Amino acid sequence: MLFSNAALAFGLVSLTFSHPLEKRQNALPPVNSATDVSVLQLALYLENLELNLYTGGFVNFTDAEYTAAGFPPGFRDNVGVIAYHEKTHAQTISTILTNAGETPVPPCSYKFNYTDPVSFVNLANMITSNGIGAYLGGGVLLTDDPELLTAASSILTVEARHDAYLRTGLGASPFPTAFDTAVTSVFAYNIAQMFIVSCPQQLPIIILPKLTFVSPPPPPNLQPPVPAGTPLQFTFDPSTFFVQVDPNAPLYIGLVNLVTNVTFVETTSCGTGCVTAPVPEGAAGVAFAVLTTFSGGLNENQLTEYGALAGPAEVVIS
Repeated sequence: MLFSNAALAFGLVSLTFSHPLEKRQNALPPVNSATDVSVLQLALYLENLELNLYTGGFVNFTDAEYTAAGFPPGFRDNVGVIAYHEKTHAQTISTILTNAGETPVPPCSYKFNYTDPVSFVNLANMITSNGIGAYLGGGVLLTDDPELLTAASSILTVEARHDAYLRTGLGASPFPTAFDTAVTSVFAYNIAQMFIVSCPQQLPIIILPKLTFVSPPPPPNLQPPVPAGTPLQFTFDPSTFFVQVDPNAPLYIGLVNLVTNVTFVETTSCGTGCVTAPVPEGAAGVAFAVLTTFSGGLNENQLTEYGALAGPAEVVIS
């Protein structure tokens, strides 16, 4: 079942009525550079996506449907609270940008492929993990602006709480790893494109050739973790690569995960535009896979700037 913006209008009204936005007296942090603006615009782009996602999770399913799917009492209401938080994040970031004389990036039209409460929560775990990764990756760019860094960090911690609650509802560990995975702005933006139908305004961030994760699906309840050595299958279209690649050249998956940065594993062909790669030892939580011709030696920033043939694809390991 594919849910779009039109299906969510009632929920947006209901959420606004149930949780009126308070007027606060504290000053919002200033914007001091073009880098600040780019980080905020991406954060807003992702917050708009999450707002639409969580509003759909609240509007499209009843309390009874969540309960029948095994979620605890009150779960749907808390999905609505998460949607309200995302709305507050989006409004706050928009105000910061407006105060700086910038035009906030508007919401897009979205499409989410979930059919029931369980598939919705699994998808929400993936999308929220991408948002968490984006805030982590963007934080280093705000080190010259402590007030803005503090504001972004305060959103990040709430996003992590959201994800922990979702995972608990699935019967999974709320904290499967000791570290979360930071992602670059390019990688976070490209993950978001999976759910975009159209946008009145895109960001000036490169869109990479698509890498699709095919199998295996996330384990039930996200546990036990997908074992090391399990083949991960990906598909891609070689004709979309930005550079010409020898068809006989070895390809690798660069797996961005935790704080080990990038682990490179050689792929095995499963046909034109199809490869498999084993889960490396130590991989856990949510990882981001990138197709590359490099066998190693690149950090995530370098993989982003010149090493990626296609990707990223998000992989839930635990």
